[in-house]
Amino acid sequence: MKALPSIVLLSSFLMPTLAFAQSSGCDAKRESIQTEIAYAQSHGNASRVRGLQTALAEVTAHCTEESLQSAANKKVAKAREDVAENERDLQDAKDQGKSPKKIADRQRKLDDAHAGLEQALINAGR
Repeated sequence: MKALPSIVLLSSFLMPTLAFAQSSGCDAKRESIQTEIAYAQSHGNASRVRGLQTALAEVTAHCTEESLQSAANKKVAKAREDVAENERDLQDAKDQGKSPKKIADRQRKLDDAHAGLEQALINAGR
């Protein structure tokens, strides 16, 4: 019977953590901004607090799951364009007989673009 209060106490500490882990999208953005506001307030950064409060008001007024998904889709499309452009640049460098250093530079840019695309896909939930 003594274990019951301990379990209740432990669950009261874990529930906010679990709720935060399950939140996503707009709720997560709001929670993140609220955390930053608390941090800025604790450090006496009034201008940062004002800016974050403005950001929180904007998120509260305009954020929807659809708008977040649309923004994520746009980032994926942009990342795909970047990959295609870097592939063309690399191929052009090879076709023109550019120096190995230039080709390696273009390959590095293509690798970076691929990494950006992968991150955009992850963020979009794909």
